[in-house]
Amino acid sequence: MTDEVRIGRYTVGEGNPVYVIGEIGLNHNGDVEIAKKLVDVAALAGAQAVKFQKRTPAISTPEHMKDVPRETPWGTMTYLEYRYRVEFDRDQYLEVGEYADSKGLDWFASPWDEPAVDFLEDLDVVAHKVASASVTDLGLLRRLRDTGKPIILSTGMSTLEQIDRAVEVLGTEKLVMLHATSTYPLPPEEANLLMIDTLRQRYGVPIGYSGHEPGLQISLAAVAMGAVAVERHITLDRAMWGSDHAASLEPHGLMSLVRDIRIIGTAKGDGVKRVFPGELAPLSKLRRVDA
Repeated sequence: MTDEVRIGRYTVGEGNPVYVIGEIGLNHNGDVEIAKKLVDVAALAGAQAVKFQKRTPAISTPEHMKDVPRETPWGTMTYLEYRYRVEFDRDQYLEVGEYADSKGLDWFASPWDEPAVDFLEDLDVVAHKVASASVTDLGLLRRLRDTGKPIILSTGMSTLEQIDRAVEVLGTEKLVMLHATSTYPLPPEEANLLMIDTLRQRYGVPIGYSGHEPGLQISLAAVAMGAVAVERHITLDRAMWGSDHAASLEPHGLMSLVRDIRIIGTAKGDGVKRVFPGELAPLSKLRRVDA
């Protein structure tokens, strides 16, 4: 059993502050300045990390999608051209990564193919994230395992048998898992938050939650039910162009989420029954019969 995992500046696990990840993904729309503004949002809200997505478009784009036309803010282009348009290169990642580091945030990404792992390793990221879509990509998982870095594994769109196989490849020594349902946006009836305990009992590693729901309630309930990490997509404005903005939290939403997560963390206590100092005056005033 792995009770906690060290990621960058922080320890993830029971008894530690919930590790909040602002998922920038591709919500920067290929613009370094937008990415920096989103880093600012995460830092101001009190998150501990920001996460991106890294693809080698020629490899990770499905063949049947490559030549499909897509309307973009930069004009009509093929889906493959669009994928290249929104990818950061090495210098851009260095700039954004250094900026995140200056704000006290861990930063890492979800690599969607094996060369993307090598790209991120060259930048010396503190961890790697496995997107739910990649749970069954065993070659990618082996490449990630061989880095020796902590791995955060999302479990959406996957069966327990598929997750079992992924865990066999990755091992559990430096593994954090996130319960997730990959419906965008997520309806409450598909949240299935009791899976947090199911995963904890089955794998014995720290379990968090990756949410795609509107609002904050389900993410906050996940924390109350024991999630030790929470990942949510963030955006400057849900009306911005791009596929993930509508299912993301705007700055005020992220600030409210982190604030309430910290309140829940304090309110959970330690499970030891005691008479608290604030109860002494009511005790003296109201209790008629002593034990």
